[in-house]
Amino acid sequence: MKSITCTTPHCFEEKEKSIPGIQTGEALVKINRVGICGTDLHAFQGNQPFFRYPRILGHELSGTIVELSDNDSDFSTGDRVCIIPYIHCGQCQACRAGQTNCCQDLKVYGVHVDGGMQQYINYPMDLLLKVNTMTSDEAAIVEPLAIGAHSLRRANVQKEQLIVVQGCGPIGIGIIMLANYMGAHIVALDVNESRLQYVKNHFGVLEAFNPIDKHAQSIIKHYFEKRKADIVFDATGSAKAIPTGIQYMRHGGKLVLVGIANTDLIFNHPEIHARETSILCSRNATTEDFSTVTEAIRTKTLALDKYITKVVDQSEILSHFNKWASPDSEDIKIVTSWE
Repeated sequence: MKSITCTTPHCFEEKEKSIPGIQTGEALVKINRVGICGTDLHAFQGNQPFFRYPRILGHELSGTIVELSDNDSDFSTGDRVCIIPYIHCGQCQACRAGQTNCCQDLKVYGVHVDGGMQQYINYPMDLLLKVNTMTSDEAAIVEPLAIGAHSLRRANVQKEQLIVVQGCGPIGIGIIMLANYMGAHIVALDVNESRLQYVKNHFGVLEAFNPIDKHAQSIIKHYFEKRKADIVFDATGSAKAIPTGIQYMRHGGKLVLVGIANTDLIFNHPEIHARETSILCSRNATTEDFSTVTEAIRTKTLALDKYITKVVDQSEILSHFNKWASPDSEDIKIVTSWE
């Protein structure tokens, strides 16, 4: 079968390998779609922390079950599935507390172990989610949206609360879409003007501001003098941007860190202390968050046609990945087809 391996930064190789066998508790899944994630782009560029080469990338996956190890399972051959890519130990304190998303021995498929950029994978059935009512494209983006759903649940977002989302990449837009679905009011921030306009046109935000634009800064200040945000979500992962989120937040509010800055963060302690700020980290997602997303997709209220901006054949990974990783790329979510 065909597979694509990131052998070193900026280098992919297409390889042939054997179709894997399955063990007890596993299914053989034919991959239909692989979504391209920021993690994949960072790995390709050589700046993904805790990463080793060579690695088969891909953790935003949809597929079809072609073989089962257990005929008594809830699955059948032919079932369409999405993959929960967080392989947890089940034994540590976090797992026993139900926080499998931050297992102390967590292995993310396509990051810590080889992932889904291959035609077939063998995968634990307890980490598969049956999605027969979805298209392959929809099933492939459940995972990035589940990250947004987890952050919203972590923050306990309520209807009509005002939230700010810093960073309008795929994760930030996922937060925006699901917050809108929950009935929250949203202000989006990003330094990319075309991305801001796209978000304002398609995803139901109240306002979209560029925080480094000098003209916009006075407008932003005036806007938040009227009402500050209950919760600020950072989806930039920028050590420079993250602390600025405090200025948009009301006293008693929350700052939720969804993106990862690969460095130390510096806050002004009197400023966060005066607000009695709750600073929360949000990592990955749980089965509950995947279920939240599949239900939201089922209602047909999410603008998925605006979220998935390109579906291409998997062969384009070899020739176009460098372009997709460019900061100038205007795509929100690229999905590659393996059918």
